[in-house]
Amino acid sequence: MKRPEPPSAAAERRSRDAAEWLARRDRGLTAAEQDAFLQWLAADPRHGEWLALHRRTVADFTGLADWRPEHGGEPNPDLLAPAQPSPRWRWPLALAAAAAVAAGVLLHSFAPSPGGGSQAPVELRRRILEDGTTVELNRGAVVTTAFTRGERRTSLVSGEALFAVAKDPARPFIVEAGGVEVRAVGTAFSVRLDARAVEVLVTEGRVAVGGSPPAGKPEDAGAGPALVDAGHRATVGREAGAEARIEPVSAQAMARELHWQPQLLDFAGAPLGAAVAEFNRRNRTQLVLADPGLADLPVIASIRSDNVEGFVRFLEASRLVRVERRGADEIVVDRRR
Repeated sequence: MKRPEPPSAAAERRSRDAAEWLARRDRGLTAAEQDAFLQWLAADPRHGEWLALHRRTVADFTGLADWRPEHGGEPNPDLLAPAQPSPRWRWPLALAAAAAVAAGVLLHSFAPSPGGGSQAPVELRRRILEDGTTVELNRGAVVTTAFTRGERRTSLVSGEALFAVAKDPARPFIVEAGGVEVRAVGTAFSVRLDARAVEVLVTEGRVAVGGSPPAGKPEDAGAGPALVDAGHRATVGREAGAEARIEPVSAQAMARELHWQPQLLDFAGAPLGAAVAEFNRRNRTQLVLADPGLADLPVIASIRSDNVEGFVRFLEASRLVRVERRGADEIVVDRRR
């Protein structure tokens, strides 16, 4: 990829600033940093060009992991080939003045399954599993999945996650955390794993909570699993033989416990209508698409869930839409005429 400008002290400074912003976006921007980032992009079109250059470089080096000597005697000649340009209609909100805002760096960390299968620890803030189950991860949470014809098994390796389980009576959904199993068919609950205990907070339906017996020794399971209804919390100590302690939780307390810090929303070609719905679900300020045709425009962006204003500025930078603020809690997005 060609350098955005000839070498100079100013060019090197812009390049260094772009690399720093790329690193900050990787670890997650605060709302104030997101605003500063957008202002930096708008200040000079070369800023976005330098950011795009560094992103491409990172992607190229990441792509090298797809070829190893044992895969063959010759490298894949197409490995670092430039991507073919997409049809113009597919990138109206990705390649405008704020193009670099649109492209986020999404890193995955892969590890082998203990059982020999393939599992992928996920660091995303929100993930939809292959069965339609939605998993929202608090910062630092990591999960792995291993689905079979008989069950859907997920392991919470660390942190806290909220599960909205897709119904499938033929395949129970099981979350394992610190030796504790949470079993459900179609329900919603959160699981938090720390050094001393596993906490399960049920927001919908019912789950069964209990320790998982040693492999091949079901007689060591002890008492049967505890049934936990919606509006209750089960706490199980991580010491051997610990039983679940169940207590009711008020709606207010449950809302406080599940009100995690804002999440990073990654839209990788998602339609604008879906992105708007996601922001509306999480914020008091509501976005309204005045032109229904805008709902299908693809969006490629990484924006904090609480940064509605940043998302609106990103849309405005595309030069394809205009916005109108109606009162304190409504922003209308319309096609630019």
